[in-house]
Amino acid sequence: MVSPTCPAVVIAAPASGSGKTTVATGLMGALRAAGRKVAPFKVGPDYIDPGYHGLAAGLPGRNLDAVMVGADRIGPLFRHGSRGCDIAVVEGVMGLFDGKIDMTGPGEASAEGSTARVAAMLGAPVVLVVDARGHSQSLAAVLHGFSTFDSSVRIGGVILNRVGSTRHEDVLRQACERVGVPVLGALPRMSELVVPSRHLGLITAIEHGGAATDAVEAMSALVSQFVDLEAVSALARSSVTSAQWNPEDEVERSEGAPVVAVAGGPAFTFGYTEHVELLRAAGADVAVFDPLRDGLPTGTAAVVLPGGFPEEHAGALAENRVLLSDIGSAAARGLPVHAECAGLLYLARRLDGHAMAGVIDVDARFGNTLTLGYRDAVALESSTLFDAGTRVTGHEFHRTALVDVREGASAAWGWHTQRPDGRTAVREGFVRGGVHASYLHTHAAGHPHAISRFVCAAVDYARA
Repeated sequence: MVSPTCPAVVIAAPASGSGKTTVATGLMGALRAAGRKVAPFKVGPDYIDPGYHGLAAGLPGRNLDAVMVGADRIGPLFRHGSRGCDIAVVEGVMGLFDGKIDMTGPGEASAEGSTARVAAMLGAPVVLVVDARGHSQSLAAVLHGFSTFDSSVRIGGVILNRVGSTRHEDVLRQACERVGVPVLGALPRMSELVVPSRHLGLITAIEHGGAATDAVEAMSALVSQFVDLEAVSALARSSVTSAQWNPEDEVERSEGAPVVAVAGGPAFTFGYTEHVELLRAAGADVAVFDPLRDGLPTGTAAVVLPGGFPEEHAGALAENRVLLSDIGSAAARGLPVHAECAGLLYLARRLDGHAMAGVIDVDARFGNTLTLGYRDAVALESSTLFDAGTRVTGHEFHRTALVDVREGASAAWGWHTQRPDGRTAVREGFVRGGVHASYLHTHAAGHPHAISRFVCAAVDYARA
């Protein structure tokens, strides 16, 4: 018999920029302060918001990305991340009904991966956060539209954000009452809660340091004061009946315990919690290190270089020449290396003129063009992670580009994308020896076989 699932609320909005992160993070912190054990989640491939969620809830922030891991894993991953918790708070992505855009055709949009789809999968009610600036009686029409657009989604209430005055709040409450949507809170305009941002979104919590903690505490205090926590808790529901995801059931455990060094610290913050859980389940001894100041952990038999913001720390990364040299030498000897986005840049010859590891014979530079979106990719070469022909869905998210490419290694991935001049085949990333380096972010829970394969490669390297 499947145990009852954790009740949940989904924090969504009509559009990006409405204040979802402030409300969701503040709600997590406020509920925690009220004695609730809160499970924090984020819809989609976002790496930054979960860092703030983790500070607020005191538990690892997790992602629910139906595009990356498959719709069938959303329920099990939710149960895994919310086990033992009193309530789950799920922050949505973009607008409530905004989903994946298929870039292999003429940019067709779908609801796949949307907050609405995930809310329906969880059977959880949606709390709509509305930026009240510029709204008056017309808010009733907005709420009516969102409440009736999709019968699989239930709008359980609204939180009014950035309310200008008591009179403004009264008018907005009347509009909500007109369409029968309960008001769960009304937050005044608070400019001091703005968290500093940069080219790919908010500055990560680990980089923001104590200021991030202060911001989370301020969000939590704001929500505690202006949101009805009991009403939100009473609203929470979930109808997930699937079995809990268990990393030990997803991978084959290797013989021995190879040391897998996982880069962390301010420059490498983009990783999924389930990745490390799967590495450990496969038998790895995971050692987290900071490339800004540390050396390779003793006995390292494989390295994971996740995404992050190395372009913000290129000078400091370049100063740690011992680590760069050790990784370069070990990679030449066949060390298994899994590098995604920031990891790819770290393996280049240079990043914005700063010397990097030189494992991949390319330079990288920061630019003004944002590369963003899901990719339906196929592995073009067998590697320490994938067999040739393996299909995955990944996500690109960067403003850097590779220049002066002299690398003769095989491409890691291939996919098609739609451009103004027609459908174009893309070859991306590099496979050389034990190195798999690419801009493409993947989610290990979507292809756990790759983790088993990687840890086995680490065992072989350690023995050799």
